[in-house]
Amino acid sequence: MKNYGIVLQARSSSKRFPRKIYKQIDKKSTLEILLERIKKIKSLKIIVATTNYSKDDKIVKLSNKMGVLIFRGVERDVLSRYYYCAKRYKLKYIIRLTGDCPLIDPGLIKKMINIFKNSKVDYLSNTVPINKSRYPNGSDIEIFSMKALKKIFQYCKNPFDREHVTNFFYKKKFFKTKILKPKFDYSNFRYTLDYPKDMINIKKIYNYLNKNNLSGTTTQIVKFLKTIKST
Repeated sequence: MKNYGIVLQARSSSKRFPRKIYKQIDKKSTLEILLERIKKIKSLKIIVATTNYSKDDKIVKLSNKMGVLIFRGVERDVLSRYYYCAKRYKLKYIIRLTGDCPLIDPGLIKKMINIFKNSKVDYLSNTVPINKSRYPNGSDIEIFSMKALKKIFQYCKNPFDREHVTNFFYKKKFFKTKILKPKFDYSNFRYTLDYPKDMINIKKIYNYLNKNNLSGTTTQIVKFLKTIKST
């Protein structure tokens, strides 16, 4: 997987939940927890793509401490951040993750890479577009080629689309896209980190996984969330 790399976008200035990536569970920030999880995939480059602003210097220090690569770019034009990051680190295929998903499943990332390799598509996701998703909100993974990213970078001019990076893939018919769907519909489950109240749920999941020595697959997390709903 030497041509593949995880590009994790992270910044401290979220409007809905400022500095959420620094919020702690068991003396670890959610960003540290996320990086620990994806570092289990040994053969991938991991790059944290943050902004040029000094307020995100802490992200750089934390990423250096965790032994992952760094790229700094434009805050709002996240598309350009991804493009220049992938170009600098000579990636042919990009796995897009966000700081909103601290409990991402490394096994699901590996599964999706294998599917992407064999599908001959430009873009593969498990939760986008949202109206077709059967995966939980918080398990978000996207994979696309540098060739396709370059095309988007050149043709996409809408500021909203450039901020959200991958909208263009399913707006234009010349891209081959695929959404991965599990056997059962888990889309009503949520463990994304958008609002302060989300930390309550994420802490419960994290503590449950640690207590039971579980790796935290999507299936394990959903199984636990089902028990919470039933009580």
